[in-house]
Amino acid sequence: MKQFLTLAILATMLSAKAQQPDTVFLKQMLLSHPDMFSGILSHPTQNEVQILYTKIDRDKNNVPHFTLFSYRLNPRRYFYPASTVKLPTAIFALEKLNELKIKGLNKDLKMLTDSLFKGQTKVVKDSSSVNGFPTVANYIKKILLVSDNDAYNRLYEFIGRSEINKKLKKYQLNNTRIIGRLAVGDGGESAKNTNPVDFYKGDKLIYHQPAGLDANSYPMHLDNTMQGKGYLDKNDQLVMHPFDFSDKNVYPIADQQMVLKRLLFPQAFPKSQRFNLTANDYNFIYRNMSMFPTESSKPTYNPPEYYPAYCKFLFYGGDSTAVINPDIRIFNKPGDSYGYDIDNSYIVDFKNKVEFLVTAVVQSNEDGIYNDDKYEYETVCLPFLKNIGQLLYQYELSRPKKYLPDLTKFKFTYDKGK
Repeated sequence: MKQFLTLAILATMLSAKAQQPDTVFLKQMLLSHPDMFSGILSHPTQNEVQILYTKIDRDKNNVPHFTLFSYRLNPRRYFYPASTVKLPTAIFALEKLNELKIKGLNKDLKMLTDSLFKGQTKVVKDSSSVNGFPTVANYIKKILLVSDNDAYNRLYEFIGRSEINKKLKKYQLNNTRIIGRLAVGDGGESAKNTNPVDFYKGDKLIYHQPAGLDANSYPMHLDNTMQGKGYLDKNDQLVMHPFDFSDKNVYPIADQQMVLKRLLFPQAFPKSQRFNLTANDYNFIYRNMSMFPTESSKPTYNPPEYYPAYCKFLFYGGDSTAVINPDIRIFNKPGDSYGYDIDNSYIVDFKNKVEFLVTAVVQSNEDGIYNDDKYEYETVCLPFLKNIGQLLYQYELSRPKKYLPDLTKFKFTYDKGK
């Protein structure tokens, strides 16, 4: 039996690697619902939409087999990935802790960040954490629960820009680069320099990491990096010139879903292509990815500012009034900035034995001005993502399956305080 399972998993790996996405199904789905999608389809750029949907069929041994469907998928067409880059960064932070192999070093230790280079900031306290200090664990929770920018920046500094991009290449995410912090105007020499970091157990220093410098520039030549007709500069002055994205993070849809697939289904990949995570690491990420912010005690997120669907764009549209289906959990990482809304999701219905992957991006910036905070998130982008998620869910509900999935590994309790 063990040999059979190994062969079945190997066949899945080879099939997933060789398969080209079907490009008809999603297009037909959009065209068949003009009430939902006519505005997108008739827009000159189709609002920069790209979609990748993966159908999952289990065999009798619960081994997943993937079938891919895409719409306007193009790794050469740039879109701003916003907070979606936080998921691989969180994974790489846990990997680094494991790979340092230092006795006592773990995600729950006190992590103090110093400052050295111009513009850097230090952090020595975190009132949102259980112990009142910053930790890798609490940073990851804040990333997965509410997409906290500072939490991402601190993990970016801990891993180091060079190591992040080496990891991307290691996992064959060749169309991706992560080269800067978020929401602090990072770029140039600032982005290349990372802060000193110390880990303590009580008052005992467990690990010291000096300041880092990454001299690499990671050039990429993509389409659509010059956008719009103008932007507001750092002084809120209007500059009538296209906004330049050429020096920003890059994380295309296919790479996003590959990270999620590798995270959720590690056995579907060769050992050399699996993340260096422990079973505890996987469960920690799964639980916090699928938890609603209002279910968390430390850190604590309360209404009305936060609500269950706060970071659930696909299926719920990030709607504060969304009625939550108690049988559904969404394991995801979204992003929104510069008029782009993106979500990278694994949607599970435990009651009806439904599971599928969907990653999508959409943009709306009708005035063509960037940094003016005038984007059509609520009227164009989020409704689009909600409709895509809902339609694929309805399709999956009605789709016959020879073998129903065993989804036990993804089922968690979410008692506040744990």
